[in-house]
Formats: sequence, C-alpha cells, structure tokens
Amino acid sequence: MSGRPILLQILLRQRQWHRYGLFRAAYDDAARRVDRDLVGTAPSRAQLHRWTSGELKRLPYTDHCRVLEHMFPGWTADQLFGPCPDDVLTPPAPGDARRPDGPMADVVAVFPTRADFTGAVPPYDLFDTAADIRAVGLSLNLICQQYPDQRLHGLIEKGTTLRCLFLDPDGEAIRAREREEGYTDHHLIMLTRLNIEVLSRLRARLPDTARDRLSIAVYDETVRFGIVLVDDTTCVVQPYLPQARGVDSPTLLLRRSAERPGLYNTFARIYTELWERSRPV
Repeated sequence: MSGRPILLQILLRQRQWHRYGLFRAAYDDAARRVDRDLVGTAPSRAQLHRWTSGELKRLPYTDHCRVLEHMFPGWTADQLFGPCPDDVLTPPAPGDARRPDGPMADVVAVFPTRADFTGAVPPYDLFDTAADIRAVGLSLNLICQQYPDQRLHGLIEKGTTLRCLFLDPDGEAIRAREREEGYTDHHLIMLTRLNIEVLSRLRARLPDTARDRLSIAVYDETVRFGIVLVDDTTCVVQPYLPQARGVDSPTLLLRRSAERPGLYNTFARIYTELWERSRPV
C-alpha cells in the first residue's frame, strides 16, 4: 500500500473509537446486534493495531468483517481495509451534512451499564490530567469510591478544581429513591453520607491555598441523571431508571463539539442549574 491510511483507521478516529477500550465497547455493541455469540470476540490490542496500520495481506475472519460492517454502515470490509477515499480523509466544513458523526450529537460511546463503562474508560483515564471536574448525581461513587483519595488529593493540590453535588442524605428525594430501588436499610443514605465525609476529610487535609478548589454541596430534588463534566470537553451521563440500581443503568460518553450545539451543552446546563439551587456543605 501507499502512504495513505486505510479507511478503518480514519473512521475509528472520527468516531473517537481509536482507544482500545472504546473500540472494544463499540465492537461488542455491534456484535450484540449481529449475533450475541460474537460478543467478546473483539480483536486483541495488537490485532487492532495490525488492522489499522495496513499490515494485513488479507481480510480478517468473516465474523470480524460482519461486525465491522455493522459498526460502519455503508462500508464493506474490502473498503474498510482499503485506502481511505479523499472525501473521507479531508475534514468536512463546519455544518456540512456529510459529517460522519453529525447525527450523534456529541455521543462517542454508549455502554449498557456503568460497569461496562468503567471497564472501557477507567477513572484514571478521566481524571488524571483533568484541570476541572464537576459532578452531580446521587452518591458520586465514580469519584469517591473508584478513584483513590490520595490521587484526588494530589490533583487538587496541584491545581485541579473539583465541585461535587450530592443528593441530600437528609432530604426527601433520597428516601423516595430508596423506596424506588427497594432498599429498606437506608443503604443509599449511608453511602452518600460516607462519600460526603470522604471528601470533607480530604478537603480538611488540603493546604489552605488549595482548600477552596474542592467544593461540596447537596440538593434535594428528584434524581434524574448522574453527570460528570471534565475540562469542558468530556461528559459522562447516566440516567437513573425506575426500579434499577445506578450501577445497572446505561452510560453515555460525550465529547463536546466546537462546531455545533450538542448534548454536552444540555447536560452542562442541568449541572449548572442544580448547582445554583444547591446548599454548600
């Protein structure tokens, strides 16, 4: 082949699936629609590199090709592993209707559950280089339980701003959510209190010059979404479904588009409005 990249490599980058975890999640999502027995058969990281580097001398196995063609409707396997056409290689003008990710409205990945999301996108990947983190939800376990305290302390000490908005453990909304999820032992109330205490202790250990960079607040309204905003570019969204635990709910990963309005702005506005009505802790 010439120096021109293959089509698959470009399409993966356009959809922001070039990171292996995101590719694997998108692959499994397509596999479920093709044949559920193909879920979990994604190529290894090394195989994916060979696929996208143009090193293959023949097409992958037929099942791989079937899934890829489902991931990229309108393209055949032969085209996906061939040179990228000029009209795909050249970025479209802003607002161009041919933009491949136009209909996706900032959505770059969808995961069936929160566990699937954290398996593909570990909290380290989200937070380690973040300068600004804003979060609203119920107990905010992604930050308080799945990201080490010392690591979070180091981020804030070095300049990261963290604002966390919890469902009020003393309010009525969290009791309504417990009834909806079937808890009779105040599990959500105790977990939320614990997580607020975790961040409160962390804030107390920060130097005076860094303490104001960690803000904690509570709100007492029907919980609809868990929202994490990172650096005004990335958003993780999880709806709270009726009679389903948060960990079992689908999770969306959004990347803000500089060219047009999308879902990122919608969820950023929800966060801002809730923060403005919140009570500091």
